[in-house]
Amino acid sequence: MLQNLHIENIAVIERADILFSSGLNALTGETGAGKSIVIDAINAILGHRTSKEIIRSGADKARVSALFCDLSSTALSALEQLGFECDEDGMLLIQRDISTGGKGLCRIGGQPATLSILRELGSSLINIHGQHDNQALLSPERHMQYLDRLGDYQNQLEDYREAFRNLCAVKKELSGFQMDEAEKARRIDLLQYQIDELEAADIQLGEREYLSEQRALIVNAERIVRSVEEARISIGGTEDDSGAAQLMERAADALSSIVEVYPDLEELAKRVQDIAYEVSDVSDELRDKSRQMECDPDDLDTIEERLDVLYRLGCKYGETEEEMLDFLKGAKAELESIEQADERLEQLKRQLEEATEQAKTLALQVSQGRRKAAILLEKQVKDQLTFLDMPGVTFEAAFHPCALYADGAETMEFLISVNQGEPPKALAKIASGGELSRIMLAIKTALADKDDIDTLIFDEVDTGISGRAAQKVGQKLHQIAESRQVICVTHSAQIAALANSHLLIEKQVREGRTYTQVTRMELAQRVQEIARIIGGESITPVSLQNAQEMLDLGQQTSN
Repeated sequence: MLQNLHIENIAVIERADILFSSGLNALTGETGAGKSIVIDAINAILGHRTSKEIIRSGADKARVSALFCDLSSTALSALEQLGFECDEDGMLLIQRDISTGGKGLCRIGGQPATLSILRELGSSLINIHGQHDNQALLSPERHMQYLDRLGDYQNQLEDYREAFRNLCAVKKELSGFQMDEAEKARRIDLLQYQIDELEAADIQLGEREYLSEQRALIVNAERIVRSVEEARISIGGTEDDSGAAQLMERAADALSSIVEVYPDLEELAKRVQDIAYEVSDVSDELRDKSRQMECDPDDLDTIEERLDVLYRLGCKYGETEEEMLDFLKGAKAELESIEQADERLEQLKRQLEEATEQAKTLALQVSQGRRKAAILLEKQVKDQLTFLDMPGVTFEAAFHPCALYADGAETMEFLISVNQGEPPKALAKIASGGELSRIMLAIKTALADKDDIDTLIFDEVDTGISGRAAQKVGQKLHQIAESRQVICVTHSAQIAALANSHLLIEKQVREGRTYTQVTRMELAQRVQEIARIIGGESITPVSLQNAQEMLDLGQQTSN
């Protein structure tokens, strides 16, 4: 459960430490005092998106931290899967900083975390029911989600969704084969032309680079031959003049002739001889290179023509030889696919029939499970609404067959009649704001056992109700709080009187700045606050007496 909430520099809250208890916690205060800020702070710690606009004017950053204890098995499992853990006392601290510079910081148990991780973990720690949930209840698309949470057919639903995904995949592939004969013939002709053109070219990897090098050699052949021949003559000499090779040979012979009388020159003589051999080899290689450069001028035309072919093909099928060969491979595969399309088309039609039949069978199983769950939900919600001062109400789950989609072969919406003898109709046409609040609370209560979440937050669940109805809502919240922590933002004296812990949120102005503070009230303070809720600013002996009686009755209920 949520044990402590620390808030710094969020809106008009400069600093607040809020200690929550188990059971029912009520948050009250005048309109605009800052109750919604507390909810915003909790949303921030749960990973919801925030704006830097919530940072208190004059501050560089805002901070929210929440301390949780006695985590549920669901929360512990989520924590482990995300790679975090509680401290040695079983406590979990979550922190979030929001900066004016736009960069925030999240920590779980002291370790850095992302907002997405915070959201995933937060969904297993706290469930917040706000006024927007009441409006969402008017959307039939949400009704199926509520029902599916209650039913025990989750495995069948997952099997159906997998079958539906398979059905969609078959349909998608099948749509690619829906080609008329004229279009098919045109495509075959084009592919065959492209394949013939590329195969006739007999493209080789690295061919263009090699041909470019050969072209450069031919274009510069005369200059290359002249330079090579000049180098060869300088090294190998001519019939009339000695070259470097002959001179080195003479030097080697001269040194070798005196080694016998001057042994110190033996190593030097060997080195000179080795150089002479190497120079002679270079001379021979240069002669070979010079002969190789004797090329036919027609070779240049052949190379130019081949490069032109590669250029034209490259403009159509890819810049490199590899891309052109890949295009050829793809064209062959597509041609084969089209030529075998009739066979594949029949195969896909059979698969479509089988996939459709399988999806329909599984959808029927899901539908049967939903109808069983609907009977249970209808009874539970009706019982809850009767308790919540809506006697004689009729609540139904109406199913409507439809084409297969991701959630089955039917849609569903809740219908209600709040007056005996009147046929049930859509919630949007019948329910008032106060009735929507109670219907939502009834559904939440019915689904409570399916959620292993320790903390439930109700933000102004008492909207549109008062008197006996508010008393009943308070009793229901108190009942839920027997098995989990409940935090309720309320304007109802009846609900506040039933709370195990009562927190007052009030706004003050000091030295021209607005501050909101949160106070956990003792019994005498609670009497004053409940009297204010009953009678407004004018607290009278009568309102004080009524407040005391409400608290006494609330304490009896708690005990």
